[in-house]
Amino acid sequence: MHGTIDLAGDSHLRAARDKAQSIPLDEFDVGNPELFKTDTFWPYFDRLRREEPVHYCKDSMFGPYWSVTRYNDIMDIETNHAVFSSAASLGGITIRDVAPDLRRESFIAMDQPRHSAQRKTVAPMFTPTHLDQLAINIRKRSAECLDNLPDGEVFDWVDQVSIELTTQMLAVLFDFPWEDRRKLTRWSDIATTLPGTGGLVASEEERQAELMECATYFARLWNERISQPPKSDLLSMMAHSDATRDMDPQNFLGNLILLIVGGNDTTRNTLSGSVYALNKNPGQYRKLRDNPDLIDSFVPEVIRWQTPLAHMRRTALEDIEFRGKQIKKGDKVVMWYVSGNRDEDVIERPYEFIIDRARPRTHLSFGFGIHRCVGIRLAELQLKIIWEEILKRFENIEMVAEPRRVYSSFVKGYETLPVRIAG
Repeated sequence: MHGTIDLAGDSHLRAARDKAQSIPLDEFDVGNPELFKTDTFWPYFDRLRREEPVHYCKDSMFGPYWSVTRYNDIMDIETNHAVFSSAASLGGITIRDVAPDLRRESFIAMDQPRHSAQRKTVAPMFTPTHLDQLAINIRKRSAECLDNLPDGEVFDWVDQVSIELTTQMLAVLFDFPWEDRRKLTRWSDIATTLPGTGGLVASEEERQAELMECATYFARLWNERISQPPKSDLLSMMAHSDATRDMDPQNFLGNLILLIVGGNDTTRNTLSGSVYALNKNPGQYRKLRDNPDLIDSFVPEVIRWQTPLAHMRRTALEDIEFRGKQIKKGDKVVMWYVSGNRDEDVIERPYEFIIDRARPRTHLSFGFGIHRCVGIRLAELQLKIIWEEILKRFENIEMVAEPRRVYSSFVKGYETLPVRIAG
């Protein structure tokens, strides 16, 4: 089926398609987290790409916003820094506006020239030489984790593998106290949760209180690092860099949250998504088992297919006509990576999961331009090594029930994924 997901035999998604076709476009609200929780957003984006690729939603739980849904249009927004701002002071980088008194700068939520200065501070973590050193650590910890999984019993892949391995990696990157590493997972989840939606916290006040715990904990570590000679962990890099050593508390916490969420959610949810994708595409799973060398193209394909962060947001700095639409100064513009990664005009057979795809890195999952994720190569390296170790050990990781998904239109992730190791 060209350009749309194959809904045959799935009444749940068929109903979503029928609903998406019947609702007037001016009533579309693709930012509704319930669509992502139920995995029913796909046909809405299919219709927008076909009929109104730049779309205005006048009323939502996040206020009014523009949606940009085609691959090339998203790249044009990403690279037009003169008009479309990332600045935290204008509301942040997600569809959910941050209250003015809670806005925290991070280098992803900054415009030039400050963006590049702060980004360069952590860039040495991701050089080829340092990644080679990290690879040894990743392989060792992956092997230990996989060797301790229950054989033949149902367990939660999200908790025992995806969270555990990404949290271990974060602890290494920050040189964070090992026994407290699950705090990093908690702070990442708190940073992206929607308060009062039956999730992790009941109110914004509770959320801010936990984030201040994060800031206090890291401030203690920061004070230790700044009094020591420079080391190769992220915190020491920031403490000893001219661009970041004098950050105010809000900028400090903003960059911490960025690095924690970036290092946690993307790899964690792609690792869970890889198991889900292979179970939904058993022919591709067989192909991977028969030829493990395909891991090199499998990894970027699963990153595209999963799209662990569904969107990024910009704010218009001036009135502009874009693709025939009149975007006003101050308008919120949401770039839907999850839609761009299914754009049939750019990606051949975009709904298919093809592990030997010819150009697997043609995707928007890491963004584009100066704000492209600084940890791309580390994320790919982690996934590559983990799957090398999986294929050495297990004939099949069998998904025994559908996953429970996150209530979020920003983090496209999994709360649970029940699996059993077979063979």
